Amino acid sequence: MSTEDPRAAGLAALAGLIADRTRAACLLALLDGRAWTAGELARHAGVAPSTLSEHLDRLVAGGLLVQERQGRHRYVRLAGARTAQLVEDLAARVSPDRARRPPQGLREASAGAAMARGRTCYDHLAGRLGITVTDALTERGLLRQDTGFALTDAGLEWFGAAGMPLAPSGRRPLARACLDWTERRPHLAGAAGAALCRRALEAGWCVRVGGGRAVRITPVGEQAMADLLGIPPGALR
Repeated sequence: MSTEDPRAAGLAALAGLIADRTRAACLLALLDGRAWTAGELARHAGVAPSTLSEHLDRLVAGGLLVQERQGRHRYVRLAGARTAQLVEDLAARVSPDRARRPPQGLREASAGAAMARGRTCYDHLAGRLGITVTDALTERGLLRQDTGFALTDAGLEWFGAAGMPLAPSGRRPLARACLDWTERRPHLAGAAGAALCRRALEAGWCVRVGGGRAVRITPVGEQAMADLLGIPPGALR
């Protein structure tokens, strides 16, 4: 009689979905939290649209992506926060030496530097920007990291006063540590991280760079972070 764990087949199938360079490139691109068209992802991955379509079919069937159609366009996005967490956690565990290669030209070098400075990690802030904000929350007693990520009572009040009220939900933790793959340290994720990122983009504290995941702080954002968290403007650039 076999004693194999019944989850083994499912785990192997999931690993197989990710274990392809084109599909991995698509999953990483979709960490910007937005829906992409199949054509946009094909250009990003450098493959023919017909080839990309086959990969998307597998990712949708495997539950990692969801899709919708608007007219002749097919849009796909990550299936949810848990999928984003899985992809980001795996990406963060790639050895920096294996992931690093010389940038192919000034444009790629600039894009990489922008991603390291600040980016979205599905629905929260990452890179040096995300780490700096996370550290400021911790230093002001709004976030605890000593026993895992948890907002303090003062932290809950701070989010409400800053126009980002948080309501406990059984589906998602208020605060969660997400390992930052460029900084090699955890930044704030969870409902609180998502609320902060959403507020930053809607209020114009941050703007997207080049239409991708990279974001940069604006003068309005620098002032807001100085007022709310005491972060010196230069620390966010």
